[in-house]
Amino acid sequence: MMKLEGALFPWRFRVVLGLLGVMVAAIAWRIVDLQVIDRDFLIGQGDARSVRHIPIPAHRGLITDRNGEPLAVSTPVTTLWANPKEMQLAKEKWPALATVLGQDPKVLAERLEAQANKEFIYLVRGLTPEQGQVALDLKVPGVYGIEEFRRFYPAGEVTAHMVGFTDIDDHGREGVELAYDEWLAGVAGKRQVIKDRRGRLIKDVQVTKNAKAGKPLALSIDLRLQYLANRELRNAIIENGAKAGSLVIMDVKTGEILAMVNQPTYNPNNRRNLQPAMMRNRAMIDVFEPGSTMKAISMSAAIETGRWKPSDTVEVYPGSLQIGKYTIKDVSKTEGPVLDLTGILINSSNVGMSKVAFDIGGETIFRLAQKVGLGQDTGLGFPGERVGNLPNYREWRKAETATLSYGYGISVTAIQLVHAFSALANNGRIAPLTLIKTDKAAQTTQVIPEAVAKTMQGMLQQVIEAPRGVFRAQVPAYHVAGKSGTARKTSVGTKGYAENSYRSLFAGFGPMSDPRYAIVVVIDEPSKAGYFGGLVSAPVFSKVMSGTLRLMNITPDNLPPTQQANATPVIPVKANGGRG
Repeated sequence: MMKLEGALFPWRFRVVLGLLGVMVAAIAWRIVDLQVIDRDFLIGQGDARSVRHIPIPAHRGLITDRNGEPLAVSTPVTTLWANPKEMQLAKEKWPALATVLGQDPKVLAERLEAQANKEFIYLVRGLTPEQGQVALDLKVPGVYGIEEFRRFYPAGEVTAHMVGFTDIDDHGREGVELAYDEWLAGVAGKRQVIKDRRGRLIKDVQVTKNAKAGKPLALSIDLRLQYLANRELRNAIIENGAKAGSLVIMDVKTGEILAMVNQPTYNPNNRRNLQPAMMRNRAMIDVFEPGSTMKAISMSAAIETGRWKPSDTVEVYPGSLQIGKYTIKDVSKTEGPVLDLTGILINSSNVGMSKVAFDIGGETIFRLAQKVGLGQDTGLGFPGERVGNLPNYREWRKAETATLSYGYGISVTAIQLVHAFSALANNGRIAPLTLIKTDKAAQTTQVIPEAVAKTMQGMLQQVIEAPRGVFRAQVPAYHVAGKSGTARKTSVGTKGYAENSYRSLFAGFGPMSDPRYAIVVVIDEPSKAGYFGGLVSAPVFSKVMSGTLRLMNITPDNLPPTQQANATPVIPVKANGGRG
């Protein structure tokens, strides 16, 4: 019967055999194709399941001060990660691992049990290479190490606000670290390795892309001056029971910021108990009314008009001036009923300054304030920097003109105020601000006529050296110039000013033989001995300017003749030399 059926339908049998033959031939051809002709396909598929690319971290660029002292360095660290699935096979080794990592064995065990289905978790990051190796030597299945870099800040809290810090992934988060992150970060490399299906490293094949280290960055600050400024500001905050403070030192010739410190501050190497208020770079973020320090700018505008000269007088009696419903008052009793322009600055007369301002107009003061950078972008590109506010009215009424002339109704930052005074110090020329060390001559702009600036230098010198001047700002062996200021603080949430809440200010420069350095001191809410700028901030200016001129080897210009003949140059010392 079987024979009969096969004989009846022979073509079906042949079709089946033919199809089977074609299929065998196709499979055979595909095998030859994959193994001999198109080998790259299988190799690629195998590599996709076993070859991995591990990133090679890039060494972040070094940050230094202008003299090469390190401010931020990258040190190698070991990060331990784990495959919890693998670790379930060796639970008996968990307690030993926890001990080495300094963790609670129970807490680590609970964490690994809770994430048993995962294939990647961080155990701990930022271990020293020695600590990491001790943990790896336990040979716990599923525990692996990665080489990374961690940022360290040798100067700690002294440069914290300016330098900033990086996060755990080595990305800039504050200060210069954030502003120049792309410059400092570098480019990570790649390393090709072979791993088994459990993720264990079998072979280190090759480096496919070399890591490119970040570029170094030399800041304009001088670490010696930074230590000096930080010490004196901190002492002033403590002595006066103040809430906070800022201090900026600037080279008026180059526009370089030589020191910028704030209190309170923080340690960027240990941020566990860090509070947000400590991170404020107040010199660039906090805005305030400049008070009587603004009179130096207003008086410059008056002299520039040609309508006023230093010997011209103004009647200030009886020490008050009524403008509509507003009353302008002089804080302290002046020398007499009539003051010349220098006397207005020495006595800090609001009445005298207002009368001068009425004559020249508010627009004149506004234009000069704008030229010297008040209420303007500094161009530094610092994260979070505030611009402040310089109002310009369509019609300058007496009230607005008066308040602007003696520093109210305008808001500035400490960095803007020191920039403005640098123009007076540099014979009317203003240099662009910079946080980066520069070896090139600054491209300065003449914003105040040279004759006017030199006249103001002499007047501001008398503000300190005259019998009724701010004697606490005097610097032994040097002639210096400056202006104190006291500004009431506005109340938060309501209009007007807070009760018994002040900022004490002082802005000045020296030495007068060739003005080179400008300094601004801001003390926020002093509460002990008083609150006037000449009482609180002037002594800080004196100490910092004295140390600056000594460290920068500036020849004294105010010695008695016998001492002048025997004077020898002062040798600058480093901040850690014990004399900074």
